[in-house]
Amino acid sequence: MFDSLSDKLQGVLGDLRNRGKLNENDIKKATREIRLALLEADVNFQVVKDFVAQVRERALGAEVMDSLTPGQQVVKIVHEELTELMGKGSSALAFSGRPPTVILLCGLQGSGKTTASGKLALRLRKDGKVPALVACDLARPGAIDQLEQLGKQIQVPVYSQRDTKDPVAVAEYGLEQARAQGRDIAIVDTAGRLHVDENLMDELVAIRGAVKPHDVLLVVDAMTGQDAVGVAESFSERIAFDGVIMTKLDGDARGGAALSVKAVTGVPIKFASDGEKLEALETFHPERMASRILGMGDVLTLIERAEEASEEDEEAELERRLAAGILTFDDFLKSYRMMRKMGPFQNVVKMIPGLGKQLQGVDVNEKELGRVEAIILSMTADERRRPEIIKGSRRSRIAAGSGTSVQQVNQLLSARKQMQKMVKQIGRGKTPNLQSIAAQQVRRR
Repeated sequence: MFDSLSDKLQGVLGDLRNRGKLNENDIKKATREIRLALLEADVNFQVVKDFVAQVRERALGAEVMDSLTPGQQVVKIVHEELTELMGKGSSALAFSGRPPTVILLCGLQGSGKTTASGKLALRLRKDGKVPALVACDLARPGAIDQLEQLGKQIQVPVYSQRDTKDPVAVAEYGLEQARAQGRDIAIVDTAGRLHVDENLMDELVAIRGAVKPHDVLLVVDAMTGQDAVGVAESFSERIAFDGVIMTKLDGDARGGAALSVKAVTGVPIKFASDGEKLEALETFHPERMASRILGMGDVLTLIERAEEASEEDEEAELERRLAAGILTFDDFLKSYRMMRKMGPFQNVVKMIPGLGKQLQGVDVNEKELGRVEAIILSMTADERRRPEIIKGSRRSRIAAGSGTSVQQVNQLLSARKQMQKMVKQIGRGKTPNLQSIAAQQVRRR
């Protein structure tokens, strides 16, 4: 979502980094370009105006102008101001000392609210909580069925009452069931509408009054751009919500909603979803998002995803083998599956400082990556352990078994050799030329 904005900001700030000294004209030119980049990203006009004024004022101060590295100081200022813009500081959920904690989700129809309820329940279950879902969306046909299916997938109970049209009664029933069954969190999914209307707001006010939620979260579709900010403003006039769940951050919209909503409403983004899978919901960290936008990577999120994707003992054994420069196809498969659990490959590499830039322009087809597993699984256990024995007839058999071509099998064998060289270099304390390796893989395609 932030690719275009990220490229433009990195271009502007990269030019400043290359200058030994900065003058007032340099700063004014750079802030004009930053202003245009933010407006093109669909950021709210007043937000852009205030942001650029603050950056310019700080950049023209003695801290920058008298610095030996003025370009780096400007980058630091932009990073800090982006973080402030998106909501600096903690935005954790408010958990009650007397369970169950009640979390009320609201939003427009089509924003991904019901799916967000399931994602949030899974996120909290992984964090050691014992959640339940309450189906209060009685307006949309199939909403209860959808929530119940999600509940089965993530092993979380769903409380519903199909014989009533009163969402307040369902909310009260769900809260009673959560308390009786020892659930420490009750996530209430409410009905959405095609637009903000009085009936929707009256219904939400009634549900909120009945269950007294500890957190009210507004689910906002990032793909709607500035309309998302308008929706948030409209809800804030009637419903005092505590935070935002931003969905569809993996889309191709320009990102203005994520950068504007905190400044316009005063309410922070608490969670962000960047994919369709139920695991694709993360706590929103403004400082980490600012680092991603400015091309600085996001090592902390990368580590968290890696820890979630692997068992501790497996991870330690794999690290030991890679440190020794060993890379069999069994190791390759474990690493590959771990990477797939961490999310789309292109999103993962952007979290590694410098690597996203090195691999810029390298097209990674996720479907093509799916064939890797099929090829490896078509090998015998001995072939996976000793790839060097895979010769002509074996390659033909593996290609036939995986529904691929001998050429594709050969490409994978070559890729493993390249990775073997890379892990050996890392084991010896050398930095591999990742750009060269990526370029070779592109040429092979």
